[in-house]
Amino acid sequence: MTSSATRPPETVLAAFGVTDDPVLLPGGKGGTWCAGQLVVKPVEFLAETLWRAEVLHELPNSVEFRVARPARTADGAWVADGWEASLLIPGEPDVSRQDEVLRAGIAFHAAIVDLPRPAFLDQRDDPWSYGDRVAWEELPVQASSVAMGLLQPLVDARRPVDLISQVVHGDLPGNVLFADGLPPAVIDWPVYWRPASWASAIAVADALCWYDAQPDLVARWSHLPRLGQMLVRALIYRIVTHDVVFGPTGWTSEQVNAYRPVIELATVCANDSPG
Repeated sequence: MTSSATRPPETVLAAFGVTDDPVLLPGGKGGTWCAGQLVVKPVEFLAETLWRAEVLHELPNSVEFRVARPARTADGAWVADGWEASLLIPGEPDVSRQDEVLRAGIAFHAAIVDLPRPAFLDQRDDPWSYGDRVAWEELPVQASSVAMGLLQPLVDARRPVDLISQVVHGDLPGNVLFADGLPPAVIDWPVYWRPASWASAIAVADALCWYDAQPDLVARWSHLPRLGQMLVRALIYRIVTHDVVFGPTGWTSEQVNAYRPVIELATVCANDSPG
């Protein structure tokens, strides 16, 4: 089968010292390749790539999680002709291991809690950044009629929160790898500046909507700060982003029906939580 994904140019492979033929990896946005002991992919936002590479390069090893260390080119750069690379690490995603994903995310966030807010967040402009800003009332809610039907109860349940923001990973499910005898590996880090419990809430919401999690997942993690309100914002974020990416014709009945019970659960939790 021929893939439409752009193969890494030979100049890029040479810059990173790779001689193996690249193999397209499944998942993600369909543009990530394995070449020898490296994983290479196109840079999406250069300032974020460079910031993340420096952070992951300096991050101390942990017994609770692993990370994919960035790879430099032969001349010491993090990027070659619009491509970045990281060391290949063993493991496979397993979205059924929801509690372990959450624990890995919490350990990762504890390790990066003291990082300052990256300046590039003010310039990043993509559907995910837009959905994040809408979720946190930095932009008004504007969406298709189908999306608004899902969003309205969430917007009605949204209340102010007083939580400390930090650098977080905004897409943990599917980006935590498991390998026997090794700590979970946190990969493909989209950077946000939000409360750590919001990042956990995204993982909970995704698990409930798409990965067959049961409502008791919320009960097990109800100790997370303002989890109900974080679930409300996580769902707004996901719904608005989907609406921007796919438009009003991109909603299927299966997707709408997957969201509805989770929205109901989130709004109940949000209204039951202390103000």
